[in-house]
Amino acid sequence: MTAEVRTSIAVIVVNYGTADLSIAAVESVLAHRHDGHPVEVHLVDNASPGDDAARFAQAHDTRGWGERVTLWLESTNHGFGRGNNVVIHALDRRAAPPDYIFLLNPDAMLENEALAILADRLDTTPKAGAAGAGIALPSGKPVTAAFRFPSAIGEFVQAVNFGPLARACANHIVALPPDHPDGAVDWVAGAAVMFRMTVLQQMRGFDPDFFLYYEEVELMHRIGQAGYDILYVPGARVLHAEGAATEQKSHQAERRARPAYWYRSWMLYYLKTAGRGGAIGAGLGWITGALINLPLAALRGRAPSMPLNFLRDFPRQVMVPLLTGKTDG
Repeated sequence: MTAEVRTSIAVIVVNYGTADLSIAAVESVLAHRHDGHPVEVHLVDNASPGDDAARFAQAHDTRGWGERVTLWLESTNHGFGRGNNVVIHALDRRAAPPDYIFLLNPDAMLENEALAILADRLDTTPKAGAAGAGIALPSGKPVTAAFRFPSAIGEFVQAVNFGPLARACANHIVALPPDHPDGAVDWVAGAAVMFRMTVLQQMRGFDPDFFLYYEEVELMHRIGQAGYDILYVPGARVLHAEGAATEQKSHQAERRARPAYWYRSWMLYYLKTAGRGGAIGAGLGWITGALINLPLAALRGRAPSMPLNFLRDFPRQVMVPLLTGKTDG
């Protein structure tokens, strides 16, 4: 009898200034058996300002990673999507590319045989273009890892941050509950997601216009538009020290200013998926909701739901470019 040939998986970890976490992420992959699926790991350093590249080279040598792990020590910070594209495009040029690409955040680790679970699911679901794992904090508490696509109504409802309105418009809330069941969703967390390589080839990988944030949402939007399903598979489990790599934790993001590239990515997502009119509508929805939230938050003795400096940064970085048509800068 001949041994069963299992589908192959390439894991990509993109690092920027989180060497210890990235090494732990790689080790978590190497520590599992993957139920016979051939697995290779690609560790990308996005020109970290410290000594991450040297530490990765040392870890590769002292930990005996050998051919199982390939280092990509870049001289440019490509951001998330383009950093993954470095490897995706290189693998695409192989005579025999891997069957699946699994993206793992540097601040995440496999908790079980997540790679095999996701690969087996894609093996038996040819209509699926991607499958995302269930994610928990290091404490074991599950967090949201499945989502609806953003919309103007959803932006308004989230900004108002008023329970009765949120319940009335529940179908427009982006985040699905942490206990959402297995099945097709709009998109899944980019921290732990497996893509079918042939679908990534069809999509030509991530849109290089994005630096960080919304790139995985836009990619999964394109995959859905091409007729493929996005699956949420909570039986595949990953632990995620949320925000350790980006300092944008979901429970703290509204309390701090958003970087300019976050707002640009937000704008790009809507431009590419809803056009300029849709992007303007979503922006007006967010601003209107934020202004309504101000007196509501004051009455309840709470901080506003909007990010710090939102009423200064969002009009300047998003609405003015959209209204003037000068969105290429």
